[in-house]
Amino acid sequence: MKRALIAGITGQDGSYLADYLLNKPEYEVNGVVRRSSSLNRQRIDNIFARDPSISDRFYLHYADLADASSLALAMEQVRPDEVYNLGAQSHVRVSFDQPLYTADVVGLGTLRLLEAVRQLNRSKRVRFYQASSSEMFGAARPPQGLDTPFHPRNPYACAKVYAHWQTINYREAYGLYACSGVLFNHESPRRGESFVTRKVTLGAARIKEGLQKKLTMGNLEAKRDWGFAGDYVRAMWLMLQQEHPADYVVATGQTHSVRELLDLAFSLVELDFREFVVFDPKYTRPSEVDVLQGDPTKACEDLLWKPEVDFNDLIKMMIDSDLEQARRENYSRSYRAL
Repeated sequence: MKRALIAGITGQDGSYLADYLLNKPEYEVNGVVRRSSSLNRQRIDNIFARDPSISDRFYLHYADLADASSLALAMEQVRPDEVYNLGAQSHVRVSFDQPLYTADVVGLGTLRLLEAVRQLNRSKRVRFYQASSSEMFGAARPPQGLDTPFHPRNPYACAKVYAHWQTINYREAYGLYACSGVLFNHESPRRGESFVTRKVTLGAARIKEGLQKKLTMGNLEAKRDWGFAGDYVRAMWLMLQQEHPADYVVATGQTHSVRELLDLAFSLVELDFREFVVFDPKYTRPSEVDVLQGDPTKACEDLLWKPEVDFNDLIKMMIDSDLEQARRENYSRSYRAL
């Protein structure tokens, strides 16, 4: 049985990856979680609820990307065949407010995990996946591929560039099977509510249900290459199944503006976004990234990977989920009012 260790298992990508691996009977899945005063495991609770029989193949371990000793202990306890580093402070706007914390967890956190993998690799061959980000390209001209120079425009992106090059360095210096997936924006109903796609779909659903009146937004002209997170975790796994490690761009190759996102999301609930969206400069970035558009040619050719969910279906999936959530909230409010 293969053992996988996922840092960031309680996040969007981590939960989809855990789902994907547990659907393969040959995998045991181990997740790294931080100790905190309150549990934040909603995204992985459904895994146990759906199939209690996987309890003997699904384990959680306390560790933190900010604590090298805890990572080394988890590595020694699990002795994984595959390690997926999906843990991060991943909100770009927050990275401007907390640059030191972001750099520590995203940049040095990756280095700590790589070093723990290197130590274990002396006695057992380990394969390592690093979640790199399209934000590393920043102001670079689209479309962006592996030959495009990085031009990061925020603290999160700068930390990701550091982590990306450390991964390459460990591959070249120590012969580690280490690869990076430069993933462009990928979304789902499990996306955090402060990220723009989920903010829009949840806002549209709540406005439709009468739970809020306005949606406050920043730059509407920014363009992104949006795909479905469930498709992208499949690419992560495929990278670690190749004979030799390599880096890949994972994207749809298509872009849509935030304005297009708003138009589609609100039209799906039969509303006109222009009647409800207001601008607030506090939601803009000190240095903006105008267009991110990936070139996934290498991933499509070498991994035989392609996205299965297009932009329209993705947003509809998210709207349907958020409408259900908004209706539950409405029902709960009505029940309490009785």
